Amino acid sequence: GFDLVKILDFIRSKKIRQLYVIGGDGTHRGAFAIHEGCMEAKMDVSVAGIPKTIDNDVDYIDRSFGFASAVEAAQGAIRSAKTEATCNLPNGIGIVKLMGRSAGFIAVHATLGSGDVDFCLVPEVPIVLEGEKGCLPHLMRRVKRKGFAVIVVAEGAGEELLGTSTEVDASGNKKLPQIGEFMKKEIEAYFKKQGDEATVKYIDPSYMIRSIPANAADSLYCMQLGQNAVHGAMAGFTGFSVGLCNNKMVFLPIPELVSTSPRMMSPRGRTWERILAVTRQPNTVPPLQPGETPYDSHAPLLR
Repeated sequence: GFDLVKILDFIRSKKIRQLYVIGGDGTHRGAFAIHEGCMEAKMDVSVAGIPKTIDNDVDYIDRSFGFASAVEAAQGAIRSAKTEATCNLPNGIGIVKLMGRSAGFIAVHATLGSGDVDFCLVPEVPIVLEGEKGCLPHLMRRVKRKGFAVIVVAEGAGEELLGTSTEVDASGNKKLPQIGEFMKKEIEAYFKKQGDEATVKYIDPSYMIRSIPANAADSLYCMQLGQNAVHGAMAGFTGFSVGLCNNKMVFLPIPELVSTSPRMMSPRGRTWERILAVTRQPNTVPPLQPGETPYDSHAPLLR
């Protein structure tokens, strides 16, 4: 666990003057606690953060490194799902579950980068199974027209159907409902209810999406982040992080960076509109209630 006293003792004993902390919003909160501890102890240490999360849910920055590599790796799983679906005509369906606990950035960008996906399910948009905007009737119409379909689902989607778990894993994160297996069973049951049969193949690439070497874009970005973190530390800054904002490398105060993290995709933004245009799936985003303010992140490039 996080033990500030031990961390400060280690920094002091090793005569560390610059500390670079790499991770997501939780890691950055820890980095800022170390920064405050160093300041209170009057230790001359520069603490710099570098955003790293494949979920891309650190706010303000255009993207975190690792995200582009994860989206690229997801393409292989989507291609495999399409192959399985087309090899099981008629009524072949492939489901791919991708990472994304509270934000569907990997799922939506992998969908847009593929062009083969017929349905994209994310945590930010509620899943409706049946009815006028139901995904099951739409999926059946798509399968009857094409002979097959491909579905991408983020791991955090569907809590409005399956409920929010009160259990947590070893890292303290809440356990997520098994949305992929749930959708597979619901699709098979719906087709059977309609007097038909669907062959549904479920693919969960899990850590294969993140356990890959960085691609060229992420490698370049990582180098830029590292260089600028060192520039900031050498200039005497501390308690800051680095990142691209509007395609410009900037220094960001860590408290500001984490105050609205983890961010989510705006369900009323351009990215989701692109998903609707590409997949032609029904839009199940509920209308704004009186007085409700639409969600938006602080990263214009993600709107």
